[in-house]
Amino acid sequence: MLERPEVPVEESLPATTRFWPAGWWRIVETRVGIVPLPVYLLLLALLAGFVSSGRLAGDISTVIAVLVVGGFSCAELGKRLPLFRHIGAAAIFATFIPSALAFHHVLPQNVIDVTTSFTKSTDFLYLFISAIIVGSIFSMDREVLVRGFLKIFVPLALGSIAAIVIGTATGTLLGLGFQHTLFFIVLPIMAGGVGEGAIPLSVGYAQVLHLDQGELFAQILPPVMLGSLTAILLAGSLNFLGKRRPHWTGDGRLQPSTNDAPELAAPENAGTSDVTHIAAAGITAVALYLSGVMCQRICGLPAPVGMLFAAVALKLCRAVSPSLQEGAFVVYRFFSTAVTYPLLFAIGVALTPWDKLVAAFNPLNVITIVVTVLSLVASGFLIGRRMHLYPIDAAIVTACHSGQGGTGDVAILTAANRMQLMPFAQIATRIGGAITVTLTLLALARLT
Repeated sequence: MLERPEVPVEESLPATTRFWPAGWWRIVETRVGIVPLPVYLLLLALLAGFVSSGRLAGDISTVIAVLVVGGFSCAELGKRLPLFRHIGAAAIFATFIPSALAFHHVLPQNVIDVTTSFTKSTDFLYLFISAIIVGSIFSMDREVLVRGFLKIFVPLALGSIAAIVIGTATGTLLGLGFQHTLFFIVLPIMAGGVGEGAIPLSVGYAQVLHLDQGELFAQILPPVMLGSLTAILLAGSLNFLGKRRPHWTGDGRLQPSTNDAPELAAPENAGTSDVTHIAAAGITAVALYLSGVMCQRICGLPAPVGMLFAAVALKLCRAVSPSLQEGAFVVYRFFSTAVTYPLLFAIGVALTPWDKLVAAFNPLNVITIVVTVLSLVASGFLIGRRMHLYPIDAAIVTACHSGQGGTGDVAILTAANRMQLMPFAQIATRIGGAITVTLTLLALARLT
């Protein structure tokens, strides 16, 4: 009779009770953001070594590691805060903690230098916006796209009027003065951010009022930044409300289609889409953005808006094949999942002056700014509901009208967990901001 060979105790144990490899795999699947914990710790140790030796390079691989570690670390802190994690704390932390750390020189100077240089020299914010816009438009129901673009102008316009009236009345009653409240607090909030809003306004104010442009810019910038922060908080709150009142939200859709389902919002085979389709979609996004840049040089239309119109035209004409739409959806998902928080970290370090934000925290200014943005968002909610739009999603788009330009759109939609609304957010920010700046300067010229 043959004897049963002895089996080593380690091999006889179920795989789930042994550390290697199952236990190790569980550790690998523990992630900080999207980064496996062992990889995160390795990157942290390597970056610490480079920083301490003063040899932190500015090459793209090193900068990606810096942004990934910084962005997801800050976001994870926000995601673990009770209550605040439901109202956009991850996006706020990923943007404003780096800004504060950079201002107070807690971040090593070489980290600040490589992040700032990379962010400003590459303008990769626009690559992100391009991928998000093209992916979301190509995967959107055509009927919803057309009706949404036509309808969103109404809550934007009426909400802006309500915000101007209520915000200006609030500041005037608080003793800030009618003209100061209107031109230096309320209107800058809706001017489209810093580059497209605060700077043109300060230049125009300087010409009309014959004052120093730098001093005027210093007055305009704090309300722009605090208004954007308020919009982020409100967007996070609207996302939380949507989970409590699901019939008020389309989770990224402005209104239902005829069958209440997007045409290509989640293609069945998007996860297995051929890599060539994904690459083609990425190049298509770049090509459309460059088309927008050329359009800006020819007729002055902002590049993201020109790109947006081109993408919409291609979608409406059925010029995009199903495989390219699937690839665009994967590109959209990749950027929204993997790039958002590192991008916000870069924005916080390079483009968000902490001292200007803190300067806005005068109680009277804070009340006026919060009331202005709240009026804008509440009007978008109520008007959107009357127009048979999803009120929460309409309110989030109107909130982007008070955002800090493209950077504000990213933070607001991240807090709301509705990045697919980026095309409508760009309408609110770029076109709404341009109209606001133009009418503001015309009004100031007539009043002086």
